[in-house]
Amino acid sequence: METKLLDLLHKLRLAGMADTLVDTLAKARKTGAPAESVFHDLCQAELAWREERSMDYRLKQAKLPWEWTLQSFPFKRQPGVDKSRIMSLAGLAFIQQTENIVFIGDPGTGKTGLATGLLRNALVNGYRGRFYNAQDLMDELYASLADRTTPQLLNRLCRYDLLVIDELGYLTLKPEQANAFFKLMEGRYGRRSTIITTNLDYDQWYDLFQRKPLVAALLDRLKHRCITIKIAGPTLRNPVYPD
Repeated sequence: METKLLDLLHKLRLAGMADTLVDTLAKARKTGAPAESVFHDLCQAELAWREERSMDYRLKQAKLPWEWTLQSFPFKRQPGVDKSRIMSLAGLAFIQQTENIVFIGDPGTGKTGLATGLLRNALVNGYRGRFYNAQDLMDELYASLADRTTPQLLNRLCRYDLLVIDELGYLTLKPEQANAFFKLMEGRYGRRSTIITTNLDYDQWYDLFQRKPLVAALLDRLKHRCITIKIAGPTLRNPVYPD
């Protein structure tokens, strides 16, 4: 009968139940558990299996550059970061409240590590997200203009619960890229949360995008519901930890 049940579970694509069937039935025989309890345990196993698969998929699709977590961040080596504040953000209330986070600091101070850690925490807790290097994002937006897929790309990017844009710094930008980036931020405004890491203070964004009215509108939307964290501390650059 176990063989027949396993065959049925595989045909029904209930892999979580199939993986635990033998052990669950053996336990039931030993303890005399009722049928309801056995069925409950099998359903729990299936749910856990699906949730784990879903989490693995979210982590894969997010394109995280490293395996770093907030627990691995060297807070003791970076006095410029308030650990209690970061761990408060790890509660993810900022996503529920559609707030943005902007990390501002010199290269090597841990901006990317913190942003990646928050994104990973969001993914583990069921949110959908994506990590982008700023230049790669700008290039992808520009490429979409050529094949006229920009609306589809913007629509996809605007659906992520959390979008991380890393290293918004001294980039070489075309006017079309700046326009597309503004449309992206406008589309996410008030609907989804965005984390940006940059070595430029807000007043330096005008030099980056070269269009004062556009930057003024961009910052107005970005900073409306925004947590700005400026990191003034030593570099963490070494072979085992990113920016």
